[in-house]
Amino acid sequence: MPVQTGLDQLLHNTALQQTCGQHIGYLCHNASITAAGEDGLSAMHRVFGPRLRAVFSPQHGLFGEAQDNMIESPHYIHPFFQIPVHSLYEADRSPTPAMLQGLDQVIVDLQDVGARPYTYIYTLQLMMEACAKARIPVWVLDRPNPLGGIRVEGNLLDLEYRSFIGLSPLPARHGLTIGEFALLVNEATVTPCDLKVVAMAGWHRAMGFEKTELLWANPSPNMPALLTARVFPGMVFWEGTNWSEGRGTTRPFEVFGYPGFDPYQALPGLESALLKSGLRGFRLRPIYFEPTFEKHAGERCGGYQLHLLNLQDFRPWQSGLCILQYLFHLPEARLRWRQPPFEYEYKLLPIDILNGSNEVRLWIENREPLKALRELELQGRSEYMKQRAAVLLYD
Repeated sequence: MPVQTGLDQLLHNTALQQTCGQHIGYLCHNASITAAGEDGLSAMHRVFGPRLRAVFSPQHGLFGEAQDNMIESPHYIHPFFQIPVHSLYEADRSPTPAMLQGLDQVIVDLQDVGARPYTYIYTLQLMMEACAKARIPVWVLDRPNPLGGIRVEGNLLDLEYRSFIGLSPLPARHGLTIGEFALLVNEATVTPCDLKVVAMAGWHRAMGFEKTELLWANPSPNMPALLTARVFPGMVFWEGTNWSEGRGTTRPFEVFGYPGFDPYQALPGLESALLKSGLRGFRLRPIYFEPTFEKHAGERCGGYQLHLLNLQDFRPWQSGLCILQYLFHLPEARLRWRQPPFEYEYKLLPIDILNGSNEVRLWIENREPLKALRELELQGRSEYMKQRAAVLLYD
């Protein structure tokens, strides 16, 4: 039997439905689907009818049709349900008082991918802050973390590098469900909202997404498969460079490259460096590709495809950064840091806000050993793990 998400739990529980508001706002997107594959908005409208008064969409829009990085979605009236759809991805990513006016409950149903730079958890966080001010209860319908709920990786975000791809002091791979994240940030804030998490049934922390029997619906246009999510915590850093991270191809975040780069010539040295690091569970294969949009659209890029060989051995954060460090110091790679603006940040380097710190960039630039990166990774980890333990909902 498939895992029952928070959405399924709500739809199958009449008593729970009766405790919902009479004027509901629903924050959802393309991956808000039931275990049976019905889209969440249709299911919610079927159950709540006229009580469903407004829809809110995160980055990429209600159906995940918009691309990344400050490509905004419009506000509009849903053509079928005839209710307003408010975009929460624009210059101000918080819902306005006008958007919330008349609502007595907001229900949030978003599929996160378990990595700090993925923006949906911050859309939730900003919604919670706005609802706290407006005294509107927030329910979060929980969903699985595609990366599982056990392993935590990466450095903690430094609040001096706070941005829309990192609003809270999380590690790069946080090991939380979206409901647990909501509990964590609500516990930490001075003005918490009236929060309820509708928990899943049948999910446990060691469960990979493929074991849930749930359908994979793209949570964003460049997250087409579970494998993409698994490599994302280490491959997202290519966004902060002049290299392509594979957007505009059918394998975003699995492939990366640059025009004029010879992947065959560089491979022996790169493989040797990775072998010395002791990082395992993956292999790099030389490839050429031509993005159809985004960086280097229409240009032939030489680079690599990352193949995942052993999930248990694979450490995406360390692996991605070690690859990046090696190529940064290879003259023929011509690797440079991307310049702002990036995700509404106009001063800080994109690589720094992706890392939530400048220390990782300095580790790369100074060619420091992997030991130093691992030491950086553990700074503040014990305190985070204590805070995390207090909000875990599943064994």
